[in-house]
Amino acid sequence: MARKVLVLVGTKKGTFILESGEDRRAFTLKGPFCETWPMNHVVGDASTGAIYGGGGNEWFGPAVWKSEDFGATWTHSSQGLAYEEGETPIKSVWSLKADHGKLYAGVEPAGLFVSADGGESFAHVAGLRDHPTRPEWNPGGAGLILHSLVTAPDDERKIWVGISAAGVFHTSDGGESWEPRNKGTRADYMPEGQNYPEFGQCVHCIVMAPGAEDRLYQQNHCGMYRTDDGGKSWQSIEKGLPSSFGFPAAVHPRDPDRLYFIPLNGDIHGRFMPDAKAAVWTTKDGGATWEAKREGLPQEGAFLNVLRQALATDCMEPAGVYFGTGSGSLYASADEGESWTEIARHLPTISSVETLVVEA
Repeated sequence: MARKVLVLVGTKKGTFILESGEDRRAFTLKGPFCETWPMNHVVGDASTGAIYGGGGNEWFGPAVWKSEDFGATWTHSSQGLAYEEGETPIKSVWSLKADHGKLYAGVEPAGLFVSADGGESFAHVAGLRDHPTRPEWNPGGAGLILHSLVTAPDDERKIWVGISAAGVFHTSDGGESWEPRNKGTRADYMPEGQNYPEFGQCVHCIVMAPGAEDRLYQQNHCGMYRTDDGGKSWQSIEKGLPSSFGFPAAVHPRDPDRLYFIPLNGDIHGRFMPDAKAAVWTTKDGGATWEAKREGLPQEGAFLNVLRQALATDCMEPAGVYFGTGSGSLYASADEGESWTEIARHLPTISSVETLVVEA
């Protein structure tokens, strides 16, 4: 049966969905949805076809939106998305992950919630905020945010989260207990001699390699890293990149050695693509070597930035790769990043890009 590819885009003014056939030659844009709420992360549940959007701010409050008809209609819920009275109120939902029949939501101030009823209601996974390091967590530049969520495909009890600027934490018992997993990742902003702390790193993004549960990749404020033991130790893989600073990373859907990354020119030099020339960098050997892919991307005056959740792949053959910019352009590659086409422009600031492949 024929399939179609949906590109799910979260923006500062609602959700947009781009739809294409299997060839991904032309895309139809739909939206904005979610009443133009600021949407930080929009994801699809491949097992049900549902689309979820996490967003809000201090004015709207936090909520998770849901569509069961590919964006035609939406509902939203905030039930249970709250800390106990007296704690700092939740500003927004920043990350979502649908897996094992559950929906996880990462929020600001950093914490984790889970829904067992398809986003109708949420329960606080209190073990994370009960960790003894919690009083010493400090916010990154955008706030104290849980923005990365990784679940193990074969064990629903194993979860990794990324928090700016507290680092990576892991649970192997479904969230009752957690441990920092930051060994080998730098914190250059710490005092001399304290650059490799147990926690306090400003992790930007973590992703899991396909078919290799213990291999994760991490883009950090202070480097690009890989782990082959579930985060117990990390090794730098930034050699060969024009900059070790950036926000998003995305894995190939089938090849654990292939990773996509968009470096920016540094944390204090404008945070745009190096030399204002757009490129997506890829490794085919787990980070040993890197290559820039530029065909079809602007090579002059491209002062573009890409946020931490705005780079994604699809599961087609060959794999598609997509990224969205702060200036509202969305680029797509139907040949695993070898060449690129702009498929949307003038959207609001793009916060996230994800994909969902469904039957046509």
